Amino acid sequence: MGIERKREARMSESNLESILELRHAGQNTEAQRLLLELCATNPNDARVQYETACVHDVLGQEAQAVAYYVKAIDLGLPRDLLREAYLGLGSTYRALGQYEQAKEILEQATQISPDANELKVFHAMTLYNLGLSKQAVATLLGVLTKTTQDTHVAQYAKAIDEYAQDLDKKWL
Repeated sequence: MGIERKREARMSESNLESILELRHAGQNTEAQRLLLELCATNPNDARVQYETACVHDVLGQEAQAVAYYVKAIDLGLPRDLLREAYLGLGSTYRALGQYEQAKEILEQATQISPDANELKVFHAMTLYNLGLSKQAVATLLGVLTKTTQDTHVAQYAKAIDEYAQDLDKKWL
């Protein structure tokens, strides 16, 4: 990387940190304006694309957030941000009523991060939206048994997991 590109990257990081401070202070409209400017000058910066998607979501501009999430994912993000970007995109598709796209994205995400329970929960909500209630409940039961701190639920985790495999099964 040339000296000029390194300098630009440092300036971009510095600008991004300042903008994120605005977001954390609740100044999302100003942060959005600055992020859009930063996107224009740094179109191949995945982190800038991701943060721009997030600020659009926060401002209730889900339809505009989609392209930024997609570009951020395509450009490549560190694993932790990639997980969040997939969740943001899947959740945004779901909020827009684009349930098939949400399902596809959330399934891709759970393949990349199979232990990400938050992805499974959003996937379950999407399954419900698609009329796949049985699969949605089974998914939620799996998350519940793996994450519960409730000792009364935990003592039945094995049975719950077994029932979740086929909620309609009868033992006659």
